[in-house]
Amino acid sequence: MTLTPADRAFQVDLRGLVDLLSHHLYSSPRVYLRELLQNAVDALTARRALEPDAPTDAFGIRLYADGSVVRVEDDGVGLSEADVHTFLATIGRSSKRAEGIAEQRGDFIGQFGIGLLSCFLVADEIHVLSRSARTPDAPAVEWRGHGDGSYSVRTLPASARPTPGTTVTLTPRSDAGEWTRPAQVQALGRHFGSLLRHPVTFSDGGTGGGPGVPVNPEPAPWARTYPTPGARSRALAAYGQEVFGFAPLDTIELDLPAVGLKGIACVLPEAVPAGRRHGHRVHVKGMLLSEQADEILPEWAFFVRCVIDAESLRPTASREALYEDDTLAAVRDALAERLREWIARAAASDPELLGRFLQTHHLAVKSLAVHDDEILRLLLPWLPFETTDGHTTLDEFARTHRTVLVTSSVEEFRQVAAIASAAGLGVVNGGYTYDRELVHRLPEIRPGASVADLDPATLTAHLDPVDRETELAAAAYLALARDALAVFDCDVALRTFHPASAPALLVDSREARHERTRSQLAREQEGGLWGDILGALRQEAPRAQLILNQLNPLVRTAVAIDEPELARTSAEALYGQAALLSRRPLRPAESSLINRSFLDLLAHALRKDSSLREDS
Repeated sequence: MTLTPADRAFQVDLRGLVDLLSHHLYSSPRVYLRELLQNAVDALTARRALEPDAPTDAFGIRLYADGSVVRVEDDGVGLSEADVHTFLATIGRSSKRAEGIAEQRGDFIGQFGIGLLSCFLVADEIHVLSRSARTPDAPAVEWRGHGDGSYSVRTLPASARPTPGTTVTLTPRSDAGEWTRPAQVQALGRHFGSLLRHPVTFSDGGTGGGPGVPVNPEPAPWARTYPTPGARSRALAAYGQEVFGFAPLDTIELDLPAVGLKGIACVLPEAVPAGRRHGHRVHVKGMLLSEQADEILPEWAFFVRCVIDAESLRPTASREALYEDDTLAAVRDALAERLREWIARAAASDPELLGRFLQTHHLAVKSLAVHDDEILRLLLPWLPFETTDGHTTLDEFARTHRTVLVTSSVEEFRQVAAIASAAGLGVVNGGYTYDRELVHRLPEIRPGASVADLDPATLTAHLDPVDRETELAAAAYLALARDALAVFDCDVALRTFHPASAPALLVDSREARHERTRSQLAREQEGGLWGDILGALRQEAPRAQLILNQLNPLVRTAVAIDEPELARTSAEALYGQAALLSRRPLRPAESSLINRSFLDLLAHALRKDSSLREDS
């Protein structure tokens, strides 16, 4: 293109661009070696396309570091002088756009021509020596780039590089020793390239020019052959433990031929909080892309960590995450289906494994079952729930209770559990995440099962009334108790129920308390704007009920008290004790009542004791 007088070329500040890359594109300077490895792999892929009949181990990559230089050498397709001027001297131009390569772009890891710039994160000078395999007897070409943005190119005799390929040599800066020491270069080579399909070796100059130490001596564990299925399973589990640092509860093989994806999912041996997503280790064409790629699986799959290698997933510009596109969405759905299939297989053929899995990850499975009818059908009968019969499955619980009652909160369950159990009621704690919704879906799995929400009327209907004479004898006490507890909108009744050790039961739902609070605010704001709004929302506030147990000796003594103040104090104390047993948060007025009633009863007991001593 010819520039007109009005045209101007952009001037690029290379140092500023490198600073931008280091702070906003790449997560760490260590990616320089990944970028060099990636370029080498892509060059080998292009060479393989030129010479498809060459032996599989004919071309490789060699890493070298001795503390003064870092060198990456490959037997790839190489660059001609024209390629060097076109690709290395133009920021943003990718060699993957070369003739005949654009159509094969899916075979390459890199899609951006800025990878070589990452070397300026650790070095002020980059030296490239390359010879093209496309032209017989091609000369060698040398390119030197500097951190100030300058570069030089010259042609050298073919003897300067006897075989096709490319060698990139870095002269590290003094502040980059953390990333360029020999041991670190070798470690980074293993980290990024352990699953590469081309042979990669490392040398630090101490082997006398020998072949170097293999960086990826074995193929991926799922690509190897094993004598038995058991040996394969153990090898995959050992690899998962090596990568993640825990012994998997089980390993799930992942294989999606459509996108060239293989790998394993390791089931975590310990429970994790719902919604806490673990990063997964994702390789693209063998090159490590990310160790924190949580986008590869749906949110509900937080009970596994994956290692995968894929051919067709698209990396982002930094090549440290996956690009969110239709392919990734399809892969995510397919992997989710593999996890569902594993759960189904365990349910059908390995009850012991399923039991261990559900014991550890029941919350994850419940979150999945809420939205997945197939998992609901398979696993709802197996999932544990807290019930009045202890921790048991819904299937077993429904066999002994014609109607399954479910509470709306944990505090409501704890409040009624002992008494409901004694009354023969089957109650499930629906206060935990997903539990109430799942219990209500039980009839879908077990036809004939009946599920209902527990309400105060259901419970009180199963408490036996006292005889008329007993109720009349206690009428005066009950009237004093109602008056004392009117401030809490609480009624008082006398019943008989088991266990007899329970003196009282406070029946009060969270919704009822909220409604009474709202009604109280409406009364306080009467006449104002908020009073009109709250008044419009006001409903008939249901009252709490303090149900006294006539079978309890303490209650029988209390209802016979003929001293009004002591009767009021005893009623307040019974209310406070019942409120504590409900395990719900206490209001300030209730805390004050509990303290006051305790002190009043203590004072009464001391006065009585003093009187008895004086009389004696």
